[in-house]
Amino acid sequence: MVAISPDPIDAVCLGETMVQLTPVPGGRLDGGSPLDMRPGGAESNVAMGLARLGHRASWCGRVGTDPLGELLLSELTGAGVDTSLVARDPERPTGVYFKDPAPGGSSVYYYRAGSAASGMDTDTGDAALAAGPRLIHLSGITPALSDSCRALVEGLLGERPPGGPLVSFDVNHRPTLWRRDAAPELLRLARAADVVFVGLDEAQQLWGVADAAGVRELIGAPACLVVKDGATEAVCFDGDAVVAEPTPPVEVVEPVGAGDAFASGWLSGLLRGLDHGARLRLGHLIAGTALRSTGDHGPLPDVDTICERTGIPRARWAEGSRPRLAPHTTGGRA
Repeated sequence: MVAISPDPIDAVCLGETMVQLTPVPGGRLDGGSPLDMRPGGAESNVAMGLARLGHRASWCGRVGTDPLGELLLSELTGAGVDTSLVARDPERPTGVYFKDPAPGGSSVYYYRAGSAASGMDTDTGDAALAAGPRLIHLSGITPALSDSCRALVEGLLGERPPGGPLVSFDVNHRPTLWRRDAAPELLRLARAADVVFVGLDEAQQLWGVADAAGVRELIGAPACLVVKDGATEAVCFDGDAVVAEPTPPVEVVEPVGAGDAFASGWLSGLLRGLDHGARLRLGHLIAGTALRSTGDHGPLPDVDTICERTGIPRARWAEGSRPRLAPHTTGGRA
């Protein structure tokens, strides 16, 4: 892990985290295999990825006052993530889900109804803002959890005062979570963010666009938009700039978590002040570590390997860890 001064907080990643139960490598849920227990959640995945890359990252959410909640906090703290913004709910349990890995795609079984995470509300957002981060990271999972979670995300992406933290938003469409039409709501939230991540496949499913340029036309400016096209490429649109980086070949062990890993790599590049090409290459590299693992995180390359594969001079990596981010200036449109 790269040493970075612990003050101030680089990023607050806000959203649901559950206990993920996964068979040990080579096992299946229906085969009597022992199960690994670990944190599972898009936003905490990004927080762990940022922490492993040397940033001070905080996960903000809500867990139950139960052993599973204690497990989540212990695991995230052990991974270098700040958990001081996590609320404990004495009335709702910590959610769980089971993952049955397979190379062609995992089957996932969720037990989250009425969970502590569904009780997040605008107070959760206030806590994230009060921490004074440079960046707040959200996803499209949260507004589907409950009405109070929807209000939370809309509040953070709404009419924001200039000079506040940048807000990134990963569309992360989960069709089984939505009891209403997700397409217009996710589009409205994406248009209000400063940075947007979306897979081309989910954009096609949600909004009927044909390609990355169609996503850009639909979402529009001023958002910095990153469109991920699976094994082909990732494209970043920022103002008039359009930068694409091909996806390096990788042997896929299990695909879940790769999108969050990509986001953590790209956001690390943003926080370090790297150019768009370097951010995309770093996103691809970190996503590859997740793709080669049965978990949501794989072994992280050492700094020399990271710099070699992304084209970042080692000195630039070290000295560029805390540049000033351009402040939010546009006002939300959620």
